Formats: sequence, structure tokens, C-alpha cells
Amino acid sequence: MAMKRWNVGKPDRELAKLLAEECETDPFTALIACTRGITDSSELELMLSSEPILCDTYELADIKKAADIINDAINSDTLIAVFGDYDCDGIVSTAIMYDYLTSRNAKVTVYIPDRISEGYGMNKSAIDKLKEMGVGLIITVDNGISCAEEIAYANELGITTVVTDHHIPPENLPDAAAIVDPHRADCPSSFKEICGAMVAYKVICAVSDKEPEQLLNRYADLLCIATVGDVMPLINENRSVVRFGINMIKSAPRVGVSAIMNVAGIDRASINSGRISFGIVPRINASGRMGDALRAFNLLTSNNMLKALKIANELDEENAKRQALEKEIMSQAVEEIENNNYQYNRVIVVSGDNWHCGVVGIVASRITEKYAKPAIVLSLQDGIAYGSGRSFTGFHLYNAIDSCGEVLEKYGGHELAAGVTVKQENIDVFREKINEYAQGTDNVVPNLNIDFRINPSGMSVDMVQAIKVLEPFGVGNPTPVFGLFGVKLEKITPIGSGKHLKLLFSKDGGAFVALLFGVTEKQFCFEIGDILDLAVTLDTSLYKEEYNLSVQIKAMRMNGVGEDKLFNGIDIFERYMSGEDINASNLLPTRQEAGLVFKNILSKSVNTERLKYIFANDLGYAKMRIALTVLCELGLAQIADGRVTAVKNAQKSDLLNSDTYKKLYERVNGI
Repeated sequence: MAMKRWNVGKPDRELAKLLAEECETDPFTALIACTRGITDSSELELMLSSEPILCDTYELADIKKAADIINDAINSDTLIAVFGDYDCDGIVSTAIMYDYLTSRNAKVTVYIPDRISEGYGMNKSAIDKLKEMGVGLIITVDNGISCAEEIAYANELGITTVVTDHHIPPENLPDAAAIVDPHRADCPSSFKEICGAMVAYKVICAVSDKEPEQLLNRYADLLCIATVGDVMPLINENRSVVRFGINMIKSAPRVGVSAIMNVAGIDRASINSGRISFGIVPRINASGRMGDALRAFNLLTSNNMLKALKIANELDEENAKRQALEKEIMSQAVEEIENNNYQYNRVIVVSGDNWHCGVVGIVASRITEKYAKPAIVLSLQDGIAYGSGRSFTGFHLYNAIDSCGEVLEKYGGHELAAGVTVKQENIDVFREKINEYAQGTDNVVPNLNIDFRINPSGMSVDMVQAIKVLEPFGVGNPTPVFGLFGVKLEKITPIGSGKHLKLLFSKDGGAFVALLFGVTEKQFCFEIGDILDLAVTLDTSLYKEEYNLSVQIKAMRMNGVGEDKLFNGIDIFERYMSGEDINASNLLPTRQEAGLVFKNILSKSVNTERLKYIFANDLGYAKMRIALTVLCELGLAQIADGRVTAVKNAQKSDLLNSDTYKKLYERVNGI
């Protein structure tokens, strides 16, 4: 597991007790709410409310103007084109707008560009096609704010454009007849972090002159899917819509959503934001990533279950292909990264020939998670590389890319995600420049936010029920994570054909079991008897009609390890491996220190991750890694499959016979 810095919350327990009394809720619920910044009873009551509460539709700039234009087009039988996007939010936005317009008997068509051949947003070729069809009004959904040139072209052809979008606008807005985007500098809306589908929905409310709560019974399920799919913060009206939408899916899902759940094996009674995120959204996205996004649009607007199931099965198959393709590209990317030591860079930039553009963004996310580094994955096609990047809070990816603008053909994005286009011959220069930028900033490590410490003896099924009151969970309201500190590892049991582990822990005379998914016994770096800290989530499992507590481990570390010293050591070693000119005395181990590392591997093979913890507080990570490299170069140790083993009957050798040691020794001694 990639290292993250643990941030452990310290909630105001007295305040939580008072809030629990005032709101008549479980004290544990109130305690978690306090860690989420809830400080008074009205805020907590709003958070716990099951009633949908949405912002005023007319807060959005230009929305009345947009509504009037759309109503005029409907009343005059003007052919309207809904111009969408190929991701989940864009497809759902298109479905919502189309459904509403057809309910008004409007003349309407739909256009969703192809991800590979057309790319994101409006394009002139598409506008030409719409002109030939006789379209008089284009309504963009989840795009359009950056399409000034294309909208000007539509104007020349006599086509009116209404933009509905939620992306950050450029400095100069396009010359559209109306632009509804909460991020407009002159937009007075009170809550701006809404998805494209939500913007389109509010336009519909204005067109129909209804309060935003009035149409939820028709569209909340789709709004819920789009909000979760576009990773919007689940606070304010987003939280209301997602909660209402989940209940709608549970009670009466529309045909298309029901079909997706059917093929995904999702019981609608168990639906939550997690199952939407990992079960429904990827299948909708698969249509645009792997083929024609119109299929998912047709699915969501279908009233025929047989047709819907046919499409849902197609998307399920394509999602499986996407997963296999993603796994293959991830494997190739990791090989490329580690063969070239890119994992030691502050920002990982990796490229490959003809990697599918529909999955490079997902692979970038996987690489960021694996190495705890911002990552940009590029697909090379005919001398041009097209790519996507991902980052984490604290490292502004767009600013980093912007610093390299002179070597890029095209780029855009925000703090956590971005897209780039670069000529093949400039990839190495781009990698060098973006890392120069990163080296000039503070070294940022991803955070693991832990709500607060709990005592293992206090964990219970009732505690889980108190947690569930705060659902739905997602960005802005994450699933609560708790810290269990100073627990002793008693037993390790492989489960799930050895792919996962069931671990027994003890503390203060009590014992509990926790599950660690996706880690084999061979990969596990801790041993029986270790005193550990755990970051866990709590849930329940049903067995023989009885609910039992389920503890799932999100992260582990050895108790008492100095986190700052460990991260500092990792930074020193990685800067050295990246070729930075750093103080060699921070890296050069003495003979005694190298011997200490050797002693730890003499009697048995040791997981290399374990050595990180063993030497974090004294020798330090950087010197340990150099000592390990030296031992391998001298033939005294060997590393295979993440484990280091002493070489039997190896001959002792002077440390200066190691190239790595000799170079560092000469730098330290000025030779």
C-alpha cells in the first residue's frame, strides 16, 4: 500500500454530546458530524434531513434568458439539438434534457460526439451535420463553456446556442444566446459545486416554471447517478438529491437503471452511493469509453425492458473489456515506470504506443494510488501523445502543467485532473520540466484522513447503524475512517483463495478480527507479534439472519514510527534516485549500519516494506535503501518479488567494491 500521511481528527466531544441531545440523535453520529465541521444543531438537522432541499433555480445567471429561448423554440416547432458529452454526467444530462423536451412535444434530436474521433465538446463538423438536419437551436449539456470558436461558427450558420455547463469558464465567455454555468464570474448562485446534469435540470425547472423540488420524482435517480459519477461533493443540495435519488432507485427505478442493476447483480434494496459509483457509473461510462455513447443514452431513455436489458448486457460486456484493457495498460505502464525509475520522480509521466484513450485517465488514477504521486499517462499515436493526469489535494496539477505550456500542443484541467496533448519528441522535455516545477514546491504526500481514535472494545453493530444515518457518503462526506492504535497482531489467515487476509488482533485483554482486501500473505509486510496502528471502516454482514460487525482495514503502520522522519527519508532517497545533487552524508551508511541491515535479513527473507518501518526511527529510510543496494551489489543479498534474502555462503567484501557506495563515499570525502 502506498504511504499516506495520517491526519487524525480530534472532535469536540462536549459539543457532540450537546448536538446529540438537541437533535435527538446517537452521540456517535454527532461525534462524526463534528469532524465534518458541523457546529450547531440546525446544521446537523439539515444533514440528517430526508426532505430534499435545493437552492433557488433563479440564482443562476442567464437562466431566465435560457428558459425563454427554449420555450420559444418549443412553441415555434424549431428543431432543437441537445449536444451532450460521452461521460456519465454528459450522457445523463443529455437524457434528462431530451426526456423533458419530448414531454413537451418539442422537435428534438441528440448529438453526442465520439471520444476518439471528435473529442470533448462541440466541433464544426458536428455543427455542419446539425445544420443539414435543420436544427435551429443547440442546447449544450455538460460542455460548451470553452467552445467560443464553435459557437461563433454556429452563429454564422444561423443556429442559436444555449450553453448549460458546470466547468470553469475561460476569461472571455463564448458568444452564445444564453450561458448557464455556476462558475461564471458574475453568477450569484450560492452553491456552485454541481454537476452538468444538475445545471441542465435547473434549466428545465426554469423552462417549466416549477420549483426545483417539484420535478425530483421524475429525475432524482438520474441526477443522483450523475452527481456520484462526476465525483461532486456530497454536501448541500447534492446530498439532498443523491439521498432522494437513492430512495427513488430503491422504490421505483426507471427501466434503464433497473436493467443496469440487473446485469450488474445489484440488489436495489442495497443500493447506496458506493454501488452507484462502482456498479452503475462504470457501465454507463463504458459506452463512451469503448464505443458509441448513444447506447447508454438510449438505455436511460428506454421504456422497453427487453431492449434495455440488451443494451445493458452490451455495456456490461464492454465494461469487462475496459477492465481487462485497463489492467493490461496498467501492467505495461508499471513496467515502463520501474524500468526507467520514473517512480522516484515527483510527477510520474509515462507513455505507450496506442494505449486506448478511453482508459488512460483511469490508469493515471491507479498509478497515483499505487505510487502516491501525481501521474500523467500518454497514448502515442502517429507522433502525437494524448493523455490524462491525476493528482491529489495539495499538488495543483493544472498549475504544474501550465508551467510547461511552451512544450505542449494543448492542455486543460484543474487541481486534481487534467488533459494534455504533446508531440512525441517533447515528452522527455515535458517530464523534465514538470518535475523541475514540482521540485520547486513543497514535497506533498497524500493524506489519509481519520475521523478519530476509537477503542476496539467499543466497536459494535449499533455503532455501524449510527454511521449509516450520515449516508450517502462520497467526496465532501467520505465514509468514516477510525484509528485503532497499538493493537497486537495475533494471527494471519489467508481467505478468498489467498487473495485477501483475515487478521486477528488483541488489545487490553480483548480481541477482534479485521479484513484486509487485495493483499496476499506473501505481500503482507507485518508479522505476528507486531504492535500496529490500523485505519479502518466499520460495516455489518448478515449471517443466519443476524447482523455481525465487519472491520475492514484501509491502511496499517507500525506503532511508534516517526512519520515525519520516515517521509523525509523517502524524499531524500527519491531525490537522489532522480539525479538531484543532494548532501551525500544523508545517504552514506557506515559499515556497522550496513551490517545492521544485513543482520535483519540473515536468518530469513524479509518483505522490503518491513525494513522501511524497522529502520525508520534510527538509521532512516534513505540510508537503509542505500545499504540494501550496496549489499545487493556486493552479492551479499538479493531481492525478488518484493522480498530481500541474504545470499548463503557469500564472501565478505569491502563496501568500496560497491559502485553506489564508492560514488557516495567519494562525494562525502571530496575525492
